[in-house]
Amino acid sequence: MTTNSKKIKLSIIIPIFNEEGAIAQVINGLINELGRLDLEYELIAVNDGSTDGSKEILENITGIRLINHPYNKGYGASLKTGARNAKFDWLLFFDGDGQHKTEYIKEFLKYIEDYDAIIGWRQGYKGPALRQPGKKLLHFIANYLIERKILDLNCGLRLLKRKPFLQYEHLFPNGFSLSTTSTLAFLKEGLNVKYVPITINKRCGKSSVKISDGLRTIMLIIRLIMLFSPLKIFVPISFIGFLISISWIIYDLISNNFQLISKSSGFLFVASLLIFLFGLLADQVAAIRREIKK
Repeated sequence: MTTNSKKIKLSIIIPIFNEEGAIAQVINGLINELGRLDLEYELIAVNDGSTDGSKEILENITGIRLINHPYNKGYGASLKTGARNAKFDWLLFFDGDGQHKTEYIKEFLKYIEDYDAIIGWRQGYKGPALRQPGKKLLHFIANYLIERKILDLNCGLRLLKRKPFLQYEHLFPNGFSLSTTSTLAFLKEGLNVKYVPITINKRCGKSSVKISDGLRTIMLIIRLIMLFSPLKIFVPISFIGFLISISWIIYDLISNNFQLISKSSGFLFVASLLIFLFGLLADQVAAIRREIKK
């Protein structure tokens, strides 16, 4: 636990969408665990337009702040709603489906003096087989963009400083990819991120993630590239095109084929230059977007 004598103040945000089978147990488990820790806390339950009995269950639980979305906005939207309404400086995201274990809260709190984000690193977790190719591709690109090995890109159990989270809130999507985007934002902006090994329970009920989310994953990859490191994509493409065009031009000069220089290799040279300049522009736009504060 932190050596700071000042009591830790924690806002726990629980996103909920059709979790009637688990939510009462999740909240009761949190209350029991938090009662054993020397801290001040609030429990914020964000009901994201549930169509089952989740809302009625939440209304009968004491000791929580309940916020209801009028309709389903998404996992990320629920977390952002909770963060905007939180009154403390540290945010703990804790899913309402029963996957997360309260025993790790104490472990996370050990690192708050030295880190801006403490994120769960799931041990032995694979997820549905259909999602594995997209997840591996996403991890590969994320590691390339950040130039650092990311142990777990989208674990939902995480402890974050509220100020930087809200500072970059405008970058975060409303869907499940908020976890991925917020991880990259914290790392890209040089904030201190700590990974803590955890295990998770089997979730109650069915996951709301669908096969169609594969398209969203592809769009997320494109978005992350353009948002965090566009030059890492544009520069290699431009450089390869430049090398090919120069080699082509040299070959044409040796072959005395001046007509092809103007039509083919010259076009490729100009295209490579334009790609590089477009990459510079994209990098500046991305930097401005990351700096905007709401």
